[in-house]
Amino acid sequence: MKPRSSYWLLLPYIRPQWKTIAQALTCTLGFTVFWPIMAWLAGRIAGYIGQGNVAAIAQLAGVGAVIFIIRGTVQYGQDALMAKAALAIALALRKHVYAHLQQLSPSYFETTQTGDLSYRLTEDIDRIGEVVNKVFHQFVPSILQLIVVLGYMIYLNWQLTLGALIIAPVMAVLIGWFGEKLRTISRRSQNQVSDLASLVTEFFSGIRLVQAFAAEDYAVERFTQEAERNRQAKYNAERLKAIQIPVIGFLEAMSGLLLFLLGGWQISLNNLTGKDFVSYIAAVALLIDPISLTTSNYNDFKQGEASVDRIFELLAIQPTVVEKPNARILPPVTGKVEYRNVNFAYQPDRPVLQNLNLLVHPGEMIALVGASGAGKTTLVNLLPRFYDPESGEILIEGINIQDVTLSSLRRQIGIVPQETIMFSGTIAQNIAFGKAEFDIEAVQAAAKIANAHQFITQLTQGYYTWVGERGVNLSGGQRQRIAIARAVLLNPRILILDEATSALDSESEALVQEALERLMQDRTVFIIAHRLATVRRADRILVVEQGQIVESGTHEELLAQGDRYARFYAQQFN
Repeated sequence: MKPRSSYWLLLPYIRPQWKTIAQALTCTLGFTVFWPIMAWLAGRIAGYIGQGNVAAIAQLAGVGAVIFIIRGTVQYGQDALMAKAALAIALALRKHVYAHLQQLSPSYFETTQTGDLSYRLTEDIDRIGEVVNKVFHQFVPSILQLIVVLGYMIYLNWQLTLGALIIAPVMAVLIGWFGEKLRTISRRSQNQVSDLASLVTEFFSGIRLVQAFAAEDYAVERFTQEAERNRQAKYNAERLKAIQIPVIGFLEAMSGLLLFLLGGWQISLNNLTGKDFVSYIAAVALLIDPISLTTSNYNDFKQGEASVDRIFELLAIQPTVVEKPNARILPPVTGKVEYRNVNFAYQPDRPVLQNLNLLVHPGEMIALVGASGAGKTTLVNLLPRFYDPESGEILIEGINIQDVTLSSLRRQIGIVPQETIMFSGTIAQNIAFGKAEFDIEAVQAAAKIANAHQFITQLTQGYYTWVGERGVNLSGGQRQRIAIARAVLLNPRILILDEATSALDSESEALVQEALERLMQDRTVFIIAHRLATVRRADRILVVEQGQIVESGTHEELLAQGDRYARFYAQQFN
């Protein structure tokens, strides 16, 4: 059953900080004790002012100074300790969510806006941290202040306090109603911000395409529309809060007027002295701040609850590829790969691979050819378990890949994708991607094999040159050679190549092709072929059609058959 408040879901992240929170609450208790004492002091000083007793006033002023010093000290402890706990809770939650996202399958990210994920990992979690901080830093102290000061007010005159609280239930109902409305509007506003962030990410990622199609005005119009929706959503939230403030303010003013009326009545009945009424008024004044904070914090809590919902929506998503509890480590392999009766579909009733069988021997080079959508990429993506087949099994060295850990499987499979991915960092860090610590000499050796060493050493800072986002300051051939160096450093026994030399100039293509030949030596290689030279060198060419291997053989054998491959060769390569 879902808890009444989403905040209960944060308990596993709050528990590790219980010592710090307990210390902060201890300071809060010390801070709260002084509130009725301050009200009492105000009444006593007012009485001595009426008597003109300067010595007594000075003595009480000294006591007040000491009280303020002690109160300020414990308040500092409360604030500092609570900020420490709240930031630690936000960090733990952020790390957990990020680690969870790393475990999700590629299919999830193919249909999810990265801008939305970024917003949830940053703004939503920051808001949750702020709310947790406010709960213990402001809300709990405010409630304690209300309890202690109200207790003192009842002690002074219970009839007056009862009358002052007549409007309190009305205020509580109104605050609760405003809070629920604000939660709904805030969630809508946060979703709009996520949509806006996603749109910005998309257009900036494809800025060259935008400019190539002279679509700047279109991009600005799309952004303007999304920004307007974001503005409207935020305005709705602010307008609701703007309505709430005068309504609550009016009720507070009515409470004040009622208080003076009742106070005069109690003094006329000799149930209250003048100095006690001053003390009572001071106590009421001390209630204004905690009541105001409680109201505003309640609004913040409702806004934060929408963020909690959005974060735990992510944590509720389960990966489609999961390790078995008893998964073992895949031992070093020679490169024997077998597909047995493999079936796979991205969507029900739309099969991509159908009853596929394939045996690849160690060191064999396999070229996959066929029309777009035939299933070539899907076939190789099943090997590192980016997806799992619906039925059948895939074996390496006779071991079902679903019986081994994902990390031990993927460390023995190198991938050079068609679109080289670069990350912000140095060139050395990009080559040694996945290794927190690495040997620079090993990185340089890998770069030499990949024909990348020469151009890297000509850069301003060599291997320590900073690579911009997506490697935009490198050419396509340079990025491709860095990707090859990355695979060389991994030293896998099985290699997957999605060739991307067709868009390169002839010089870059020659360097990349030479690097690929070095990389492929003595490894089992799967190539999604785009170039004739690669196809002709393959030990076996597999023609994939509608998720099935319809032809298999060498280049010469398949040409001699004069069937699908011969036609494909004539259309694509001749």
